[in-house]
Amino acid sequence: MSITSILLIIGLFSISGYYAGLKKSLVLRENKKFHSAPIYHGALLAINSSLSSIFFIISWLIIEKNFYTDLESFRNILYIISIIIFLTVSLLTFKKIKHDFQARDNLEKIIQYFLLVCSLLAILVTIGIFLSVIFESNKFFGVISITEFLFGTHWSPQMPIREDQAGSSGAFGAVPLFAGTFLIAFISMCIAGPIGLMSAIYLSEYASKKTRSIVKPLTEILAGIPTVVYGFFAVVVVAPFIRNTGSNFGIEIASESALAAGLVMGIMIIPFVSSISDDVINSVPQNLKNGSLGVGATKSETIKKVIIPAALPGIIGGLLLAVSRAIGETMIVVMAAGMSANLTANPFEAVTTVTVQIVVLLVGDQEFDSPKTLAAFALGLVLFIITLILNYIALHVVRKYREQYE
Repeated sequence: MSITSILLIIGLFSISGYYAGLKKSLVLRENKKFHSAPIYHGALLAINSSLSSIFFIISWLIIEKNFYTDLESFRNILYIISIIIFLTVSLLTFKKIKHDFQARDNLEKIIQYFLLVCSLLAILVTIGIFLSVIFESNKFFGVISITEFLFGTHWSPQMPIREDQAGSSGAFGAVPLFAGTFLIAFISMCIAGPIGLMSAIYLSEYASKKTRSIVKPLTEILAGIPTVVYGFFAVVVVAPFIRNTGSNFGIEIASESALAAGLVMGIMIIPFVSSISDDVINSVPQNLKNGSLGVGATKSETIKKVIIPAALPGIIGGLLLAVSRAIGETMIVVMAAGMSANLTANPFEAVTTVTVQIVVLLVGDQEFDSPKTLAAFALGLVLFIITLILNYIALHVVRKYREQYE
């Protein structure tokens, strides 16, 4: 019997225990008023029994992995004991079901502890990721100077295997990567920011219910399209169109350019801005709008002076989410902007981003402890810090606005 089978059996036992506790509480409630509803008694019996059994299984597996080698015999014991624990806890909980048994309070405590564990788990995972990135980045900076990495303007992570090998300079200046990342993100936000915000204002304040029911789902479909499809669209349609248009005006535009990637990425993240901004604008209290209109303000003045300021925190959150999405995008950049680490502010030239280089560095038959591979963790660390800075700036803006508004 496998672990999956025993978990399935425990699940079936839990359902049976739920109905057993529910039935007993319903019978007893006919004669006397209960502290908690019957559903709480059944749920408490099922959850108590299943959690006790699952906790034992997890503990057993941890001990088994470290101390035992004959897994088959010990697994059989595991299954028997876990079922015995389930039945024992079920019987004890079943006997407690009485008119004054505080099943609801006990169940809410279990749910509270469960939510606490989930919150702590999320925090621990984040800390673990950060520490792992810090640890590997420390190895990288032990070989490559942090000054060279942060302020160097040449990126060529091909480390030479022998001294006379050509084409392997081993330069790790990350400035071109971050410049390309911010350039493409800026272009995409120039498209997604205004269009997303204006579409949200139109859908929430001007569009009829019928128009809104059609346009909003169509707009949100853009968020579900795979990024590789956007990449093909950028390569096949957008990049050739930009190149041909530029040639008509005597402007030389590369076949892979930051402009093509930024335009398509901006189209991709429009739903992030539009959907969040629309929801936030709709959550503005109606009495604020009515008050503004009541004193003679026009609809456009109400939107500009009342609705947008009231919804500003949510709009900033949507824009921040869109920026994070743009910074973390990889496929569109690989297909439309290329992988050339050029330090330029010209959107007509090919550039690359941090996320693309992280993928390139970790793909292939590489030594994990080589500077080329460890550079990916250093890039991830700096990207993590940049994201924290963006979050801090957004929170600062929101806090400052709220103080003025309140």
